[in-house]
Amino acid sequence: MNPPPVDTRRASLSLVADRGHYERVTLAIARARTSVWIATANVKQLMIEAPIGTRARARGRYMPILDTLQSLCDRGVHVRLLHATAPSRPFREELAARSPRLQPPSFQMRACMRVHMKMIAIDGALLYLGSANFTGAGLGAKGDGRRNFEMGVLTDDEWMLDVAQARFETIWRGSECAACRLRRECPAPLDTLTTRALLAQERVQASPRPSTRRASPPR
Repeated sequence: MNPPPVDTRRASLSLVADRGHYERVTLAIARARTSVWIATANVKQLMIEAPIGTRARARGRYMPILDTLQSLCDRGVHVRLLHATAPSRPFREELAARSPRLQPPSFQMRACMRVHMKMIAIDGALLYLGSANFTGAGLGAKGDGRRNFEMGVLTDDEWMLDVAQARFETIWRGSECAACRLRRECPAPLDTLTTRALLAQERVQASPRPSTRRASPPR
């Protein structure tokens, strides 16, 4: 399936840079009411400030973003995470610990090695497109001097939301897989996965992997 034709139109956009990603994108995820669709090349542990009014916030504690996603799923929000590379070990460990509550259809992850776009669509009403991956350094959760230099745009433009979400859905459903020239290298093309296989893939993604680091020699 070909992507929608390129079109030009006037739309209301706001520019997001660096720390602004945390304040205007990351924190907006927690306010979702129906859906959160995330596309990213990389997935890493992302720590955010504890909710306002909680004892943890008063103590200056930070919580994994999966705590937020779990709360969303508990409230009936559907979360989709489309990514290219394997999530980081800390993210996998956190996901495995929460696996009883982070289950399809409320929470789903799918992998496509060609995904490089960075997109977050919230409730089909707010769209982020930019350079930031779903990581702490990308979405502004790191401190000054540690976060990435990132830039993107936020919009509530209905046409842009429709086109971006349609593109996401095309990849998510495996509609691009048949013509993909990297198919032989792909461990699990999305168009060949049954519901059972998709669930198995998601369990593998959530499971911690043995460390490949060699122990340091005694000194």
